Amino acid sequence: MAGKTKRIGILTAGGDSPGLNAAIRGFGKAALTNGWEIVGFRDGIRGLVENRTVTLDSRALSGILTVGGTILGTSRDKVHKFQVGDEVIDARKIVVENCEKLGIDAVVLLGGGGTAKNAIRLADAGLNVITLPKTIDNDIARTDTSFGFATAMEIATEAVDRLHSTAHSHHRIILSEIMGHRAGWLTLGAGIAGGADVILLPEIPYTVESVAETIKRRMKNGSTFSVVAVAEGARDVRDAADYEAARLLVKAATTPEAQRAAKAHLANVEDSQREHTFKLARELEAATGLESRVSILGYVQRGGIPCAADRLLASRLGTAAAEAVAQGQFGCMVAARGEGTELVPLEEVAGKIKLVPTDHEWIHTARMLHTGLGD
Repeated sequence: MAGKTKRIGILTAGGDSPGLNAAIRGFGKAALTNGWEIVGFRDGIRGLVENRTVTLDSRALSGILTVGGTILGTSRDKVHKFQVGDEVIDARKIVVENCEKLGIDAVVLLGGGGTAKNAIRLADAGLNVITLPKTIDNDIARTDTSFGFATAMEIATEAVDRLHSTAHSHHRIILSEIMGHRAGWLTLGAGIAGGADVILLPEIPYTVESVAETIKRRMKNGSTFSVVAVAEGARDVRDAADYEAARLLVKAATTPEAQRAAKAHLANVEDSQREHTFKLARELEAATGLESRVSILGYVQRGGIPCAADRLLASRLGTAAAEAVAQGQFGCMVAARGEGTELVPLEEVAGKIKLVPTDHEWIHTARMLHTGLGD
C-alpha cells in the first residue's frame, strides 16, 4: 500500500504553535522511511494556492525538533474565500490543478478547527487529506489534547508564578490575561498550577461582586494581595449574554445581507468588550480598595521551544499520520486518545469547539482549593 503513495504534501495553517516542527519532523521521517517524497507548502493554504513549495528531505528535517514556530510558515487563508489583491476567489480548482501537476497523492494539514474546515473543502474537491490537531487553546473537538497546549500552559503557569511576588510586594491585585479564545483550558490549567486566587473562564460568566468577595475574604484572613487568572474570552454575566445573543443572530441569519449585518454587530460587540480585563481591574480596585494591575501575556505563550510533552505528542501524531496515509485512510484527523491515537472523521471536528465542561475534574479541583471562579 505504501508504494502507491509517492509524493505527499504537508503544510501548517492558522496560528503558530509549539510542536509544529516536531510534527513535521515526525511525519517526514516516517514518510521518508517508506520511500516517499515530501513536499512542504509555504505559508499554509496560501502556498498551496500559489504553488510555493520546498522539498523536505532528511537534511531539511534535521535539527528542527526543538525549534519553535514552523519552518514552513503559516497563514489563516480560506481556500474557498482566497484573497488575491482586491478580489476574493474560490481557489479549490487551482489547488487541485497544482497538486496534479506536482504529482501530490495526499496533503497533510497541521492546524485546528478552521484548518479542518479547509481540509473538508479540499476533500470535497477531490484531494486526499488528513489533519493533525495543533493549537495552544486545546479546544479542538474529538481529541484528548493538541500539541502546543502543554508548552503554552507551562509558560502561562510560570507567568502566574512570577506575578505572585509582585502582587505580594506591592499589596496589589494583579490580573493575568491568558489566551484561549472561547475556551478556558489554558487559563484553568495555568491558574490551578500557578496557584491563582481567582480563575475566570469563558464557560462560567462571572460577577464583579463574586470576584470582589473572594478577594475581600482573603483580605479578612490576612492576605494583602490576590492574583486573578483571566481567560481572554471570559466575560461578566451581562457581557456574556450580549455576546451570546450576537452569536445567535449570526447563526439565525438566512440571507447574505442578514449575515453581513449580524457579523458586523458581533464584531462591534467584540470590540466593545476587547479590554474587559482592564475594565474588571478598575471595578475590583473600586470594590476592594487594593491597587489593580493587568498583565497580558499575549503571543509569548505561543512562541519558543516546545516542551518535552509537546515534542512527544507531536512526534506520535506525526508518525501515526504517516501510517494512516500508508493505509490509504483519508478525510480524517489523527486524534490523541489516551496513550494512543485514533482517526476521527473531519466532519466531527470542523466547526466544533471543545469547551471546558462545568463539571470537569479541573473545575472540581479549583473549587476544592477554594479558588474563586466568579460565579
